[in-house]
This record gives sequence, C-alpha cells and structure tokens, in this order.
Amino acid sequence: MYVIKVKGIAKIPDYVQLRDDKFTLLAYFRVDRPDKSLEKLGLGDKLPYIMNFVNNLPFGQIAKLDI
Repeated sequence: MYVIKVKGIAKIPDYVQLRDDKFTLLAYFRVDRPDKSLEKLGLGDKLPYIMNFVNNLPFGQIAKLDI
C-alpha cells in the first residue's frame, strides 16, 4: 500500500491518499479525520500506526506502507 500526503491551500484542508500496489485509490481522507475511511477499508485497528506514519511523512511524498 502506498501513502501520499497532499498539502491543502487556503480553505482546502490537508488530505491523505491510500493506494494499492497497482496505484488504485483505496481511501482519500482529511488528515484530521481518518476514522470513517479507515474503518470502511477495514484498517480501523491500524489507525494509530497509519496516522503516525502519515504525520511523519512530508507533504507531496509517496511512501510505501507495509501492512
């Protein structure tokens, strides 16, 4: 799974994209509201790990997340 952290501008908030190995979009959520999206994806139990990874990721970078 890949993670992309997108910086918002003006009134648009910061977002996170989760993509699979074929780069298909799995989830797209605000950095400050990941709960519902991760629950729908079945990753609610991995929320602290994923958000720690996201918070340490620079904006605009793509990183591989092993879950």
